[in-house]
Amino acid sequence: MIWVARQGRSGAEVLWELTPATAAKHRLYKRYLDAWWPIMLQRSPRGFLRRRVTYLDAFAGPGRYRGGEEGSPLFALGRLLDHDAARRMLLSRERVSLVFMEKDRRRYEHLQGELTARFGPLDDLPVSVKPCHGSAGTDAEAVLSRVGAWGDPILAVFDSWGNVNVPLTLIERIAHNPSSEVIVTFGPNWFSRREDLNTRQLDSVFGGRAHWERADRERHTDERWRSWLSSYRNALRRSGFRYQLHFRIVPRTGQPLYLVYGTGNDKGVEVMKAAMWDVDGTDGMGFQDPRTRGAQPLGQQTLWADRAQPELLELVRQRLEAGPVSLEELRRWLLLETAQWQEKHARQAVQEMEQDGAVSVHPSGRLTRTSMIRLR
Repeated sequence: MIWVARQGRSGAEVLWELTPATAAKHRLYKRYLDAWWPIMLQRSPRGFLRRRVTYLDAFAGPGRYRGGEEGSPLFALGRLLDHDAARRMLLSRERVSLVFMEKDRRRYEHLQGELTARFGPLDDLPVSVKPCHGSAGTDAEAVLSRVGAWGDPILAVFDSWGNVNVPLTLIERIAHNPSSEVIVTFGPNWFSRREDLNTRQLDSVFGGRAHWERADRERHTDERWRSWLSSYRNALRRSGFRYQLHFRIVPRTGQPLYLVYGTGNDKGVEVMKAAMWDVDGTDGMGFQDPRTRGAQPLGQQTLWADRAQPELLELVRQRLEAGPVSLEELRRWLLLETAQWQEKHARQAVQEMEQDGAVSVHPSGRLTRTSMIRLR
């Protein structure tokens, strides 16, 4: 089958090319969803079964790219239906809803056709699939109400390429909804074209002018993305998400994009970090923490060739500048506060820094979770 880019009367293309950054992001999403669905849908050891789980893709797009690659609605639904644990997840239309929103009418109609062509009549599927024509900023909350999502877990993906227009009031409601999470992305040019955005809209997205004006004043090109991304991470924290990750996805070629993730459960952080490390990074893809200003990250498969990656060592040094910590405290800090690093990476970082004379460990000798680490 050949997919042809079509244009509507406005001139906007229905299909477009899959960029390297989007392809890299999709690999992360696939790994994360593969782990998220069973956690949400399988019975707990005590036999507990969630009443309903909702996945919202609020910027769903047309379903495919110009080269025929699947868009996020197709691979999200396909990987759920074909999941190795599908039978144990007890899929049913009453328990599982996938909502795909698209603002552009032509792309919405194309998405409907792609879903039907790929999966057959949507009403015959073992889960509820609802393509919706609407805007994420103005319609997502009502759509979630219409499908009965509130009161049960929601994973809401606000994956816009250009203008992020999701009001913080909606993010707050999701944050206070049981076991719910959000993923929000910013396209590669968002921070450089902020001047085109409406200040009232920024107030709505960030929760007030005082929360974004400092980022807007940043004039250094390489610092703007760090400042804006940190401002949005702070917005997620204020909205009620206990844990937040913010990072830049760096593909081998092309422009990077930016992602902020919010959850109320440290298990969610563990799953997201595991997804990052499961992504095949042999093509040079990596993740960058905004607090480090060193070289671009290498692919995940090359991080542990001989020495720990400089980003990890720099983050540990920054944490120790605030005061000594135990190895266990450092482990948890790496997991919950850094973009990609896991608890297991703390030990190697400390051992290497101790060998280089950068830190001291008390008591000396064997490194344990209660060992105290200080900068020299």
